[in-house]
Amino acid sequence: MDRGIVETTKESKTSRHLSRAFINNILRKYGIFLIFMGMCIIASLLSPAFLTKINLINIVRQISIIGLIALGVTGVIVTAGIDLSSGSVLGLACVVAASFSQMPTGSRVLYPALAGNPVYVSIVAGCLVGMLAGAINGFLIAKTKIPPFIATLGMFSAARGAAMLFTGGRPISNLGDDYNFIGQGDLYGLPIPILILVVMAIVTHILYSRTKFGKYIYAIGGNEQAAHVSGINVTKYKLLIYVYAGFLAALGGIVVSSRIGSGQPGLGVGYEFDAITAAVIGGASLSAGGIGTIPGTIIGALIIGVLNNTLDLTNVSAYWQQIIKGAIIVGAVILDQQKNKGSK
Repeated sequence: MDRGIVETTKESKTSRHLSRAFINNILRKYGIFLIFMGMCIIASLLSPAFLTKINLINIVRQISIIGLIALGVTGVIVTAGIDLSSGSVLGLACVVAASFSQMPTGSRVLYPALAGNPVYVSIVAGCLVGMLAGAINGFLIAKTKIPPFIATLGMFSAARGAAMLFTGGRPISNLGDDYNFIGQGDLYGLPIPILILVVMAIVTHILYSRTKFGKYIYAIGGNEQAAHVSGINVTKYKLLIYVYAGFLAALGGIVVSSRIGSGQPGLGVGYEFDAITAAVIGGASLSAGGIGTIPGTIIGALIIGVLNNTLDLTNVSAYWQQIIKGAIIVGAVILDQQKNKGSK
């Protein structure tokens, strides 16, 4: 009798342990999606305007630039790095792209020799500037072994200064209609910025999860020394991930400048922190490399968008919004550290 009771107790404990492990596994995999759905439900209860088609499209359009930057930042964080320069690189790339797209007529043409080019020339020029900035970051980090925080902090200042120097601190306006269409146009009722984000999210997800490049950056983030010993060219792939991050930041700059119809050297201030926040909320780990996914990052960006939108709809002060976002960053990092402790 006693033996039967003991065995029943053991089975009960085992069953509870398995149930707890199953729930924890579900929360680990899908917790961010559940949080997002919960936020949407709360937002819809707080404001009837939240679930309108116009508002939902506006949310995604607003996070499209941050989302583009976050795609690159996720890859950088996966390699156990950080990129503080993406907002400044965005500002530099957008003024270069705008200068190539500026209409050649008028009295305020910044560089007449560059103005009046087809839109694809502007896009290529802006993206090349972003990739160059990323290559410099990657070279400093991978080759000279400067900590990513320091290297990208230097680019954070240098790129912003270069943007100001290039424009003399003045905005570049009177851009071509084809260029403005990137940020202001739509296709089948969907704004072009949203379509660009969707396409780049799919491309980046495939790049990170289905290619040798992605396999190697996760290996580098998980254990750089082991990756080197196994024959992976760590320097090359670290350089490439920062080049890709620079490209996406530049693409974000093209989208935002075409949306407002002006290339401004001050654009992108603080965008890098929103992008890092989106990646961390989405599961990328600042305390351990080799962790992070693109679907998670997109959900992280959407959470920020829903939060900002809900606070706007409920007339919460912009100052409080900054405080709340700061608290979310700290909270996300604390949860990440606790999760990593629990997995050890």
